[in-house]
Amino acid sequence: MALSLLGSYLVAVILLLITPGPVIALVTHTALREGYKRAFITLAGTNLASLVLLAMAVLILSGIVEIHPLSLTCISLAGALFLGAMAIQILTHSGTGEQTSTRPGGFITGFLTAIANPKDILFFVAFFPLFVPVTHNFAHSIALLTAIWIVLDLVILTLWIVGIRRYVSVKYERVIRFATAVFMLAVAVYGVMWNGKEILAALSAG
Repeated sequence: MALSLLGSYLVAVILLLITPGPVIALVTHTALREGYKRAFITLAGTNLASLVLLAMAVLILSGIVEIHPLSLTCISLAGALFLGAMAIQILTHSGTGEQTSTRPGGFITGFLTAIANPKDILFFVAFFPLFVPVTHNFAHSIALLTAIWIVLDLVILTLWIVGIRRYVSVKYERVIRFATAVFMLAVAVYGVMWNGKEILAALSAG
């Protein structure tokens, strides 16, 4: 086993998970607004999406599946639009003090947010293959890297949810929700602009 490569993978995954992004923003809002139960349901959705992206990377690496270069771009664009709509919903109801009938958290929302997260797509497609030689056996490497991802993803986001619920004062809750929604909207706008440009460029070249 290449311990130095394994150590690099651990660091890469931890940095990816703690870096602010759509998943962290969604989990933060859900933990503040809906409490532990719905936050952990949302976490389950994001974790499953990560496993789907990981499985896709494995299928591509093994040569079983070939995807069109624009496929991931289109997925990211759809995710950006979804994230933008969710951010607008949060901003619209921010400060009302009421629970809305269409809550932004939940398993499906978590899954859709994570499956189209550009940060995760980039990691699994571009960087994950670099760590596969961690052992001499492809299957063993995939199993090990997958297990590490699942454990770190669950532990880090669980600590985040617990920390948000236990240590964030109620008087700052509205401010954090607003800042979270603004961040999500900014990510969505950037995602629409970047992926839209990529799609238009590809269509023009074709």
